[in-house]
Amino acid sequence: MDANFRFYAELNEFLPKVSQYQTLHITFKDCQSVKHLIESNGIPHTEVDMVLVNGQSVDFSYLVRQGDRVAVYPVFESMGISPLLKLRPAPLRVARFVLDGHLGRLAAYLRMLGFDALYRNDYDDLELAQISAEQKRILLTRDRGLLKRSLVTRGYCLRTRDPRQQLLDVVRRFDLFDQIQPFTRCMACNGNLRPVDKAEIEAQLQPLTRRYFQEFSHCDRCGQIYWKGSHHEHMQTLLAWLEESDRN
Repeated sequence: MDANFRFYAELNEFLPKVSQYQTLHITFKDCQSVKHLIESNGIPHTEVDMVLVNGQSVDFSYLVRQGDRVAVYPVFESMGISPLLKLRPAPLRVARFVLDGHLGRLAAYLRMLGFDALYRNDYDDLELAQISAEQKRILLTRDRGLLKRSLVTRGYCLRTRDPRQQLLDVVRRFDLFDQIQPFTRCMACNGNLRPVDKAEIEAQLQPLTRRYFQEFSHCDRCGQIYWKGSHHEHMQTLLAWLEESDRN
């Protein structure tokens, strides 16, 4: 059997250059679900928001038939498609993430912005998929195969290795600018930060820190202490860059 597939907008980034932005004639044996045929072309189902077959909206379980015309669309931000079947789950009221082992810097940046970002460098793929499903966390990775696991319903495939650009892409993709609460989460362990009186932690401070700084935060999980030193200034610069990038 064969069918015609057309992938739209940024979904073409997953296709070979010779196949981008054109109708693809796909041949397959027996009955195949539209989800299987989409992913066999390298596109994780987590990147797809809507599928039309012969002009009609279908879900991932639809079995593609001989001669079908299949149009596959990514997430829509500005186009109203409420009469049609959106395949991505409803956005989480509070965005929470789990990241694969190659994204430690991105995890730290997300925590810096106040987002719950679960990260360990020794999670295997099955653990990541289970955590994403059971805890309703958005799985962030550059591994397309990981996002193709049936357990995963919320995920995003990062297109770049640059952590700053990754952060911007995630904030834009999930429309998180209004949810940013900087310096409220521990960058080391993901715990919550709370203001703490200097007198409570003074014995733990180095002499110069004790002398020159007066405002401190304390992680309620690991005990890490934070103050407005040079690292704080670096983070302020990153926040300013995010805000400027959002305006452009």
